[in-house]
Amino acid sequence: QVQLVESGGGLVQAGESLRLSCVASGRTFSNYAMGWFRQAPGKEREFVAAINWSGRSINYADSVKGRFTISRDNAKNTVDLKMNSLKPEDTAVYYCAADAMPRRIVVPYSPENYRYWGQGTQVTVSS
Repeated sequence: QVQLVESGGGLVQAGESLRLSCVASGRTFSNYAMGWFRQAPGKEREFVAAINWSGRSINYADSVKGRFTISRDNAKNTVDLKMNSLKPEDTAVYYCAADAMPRRIVVPYSPENYRYWGQGTQVTVSS
C-alpha cells in the first residue's frame, strides 16, 4: 500500500513563501511521476505541478508558473513544492499524488492519472 504524507502548510501573508513536502512509502518511488494538486472551498481539485519519474520533465499550471517550483529527491522518496510570491487565491488544501503508471513518458496533469493521494495540507494566504 502506498502512503503519501504532506507537510509544510500554514498561514502566511501575501508575497511570502512556503515549502510543502511529501514523503512517499510503499513502492519504488523513483519509477513514478508525482504531482501536486489543490482544492479551494467550493471549487474542484485543480492541477498545480507535476514532475516525471526522473525529474527531467516538469509541468506547471499557468496560474503558478514562475512562482512555484516542484522538485524530487528519489534517494529520500520526497517531492517538494516551493511556493514563492503567494497570493490570496493560492489559498487551498494542497494534495500530493502519485502516478498510477510507472515511467510514463508524458507528465500527467489530470487527477485521473494519479492513483494515490495524501491527506492534504492547508495553505492560507492572507491579503
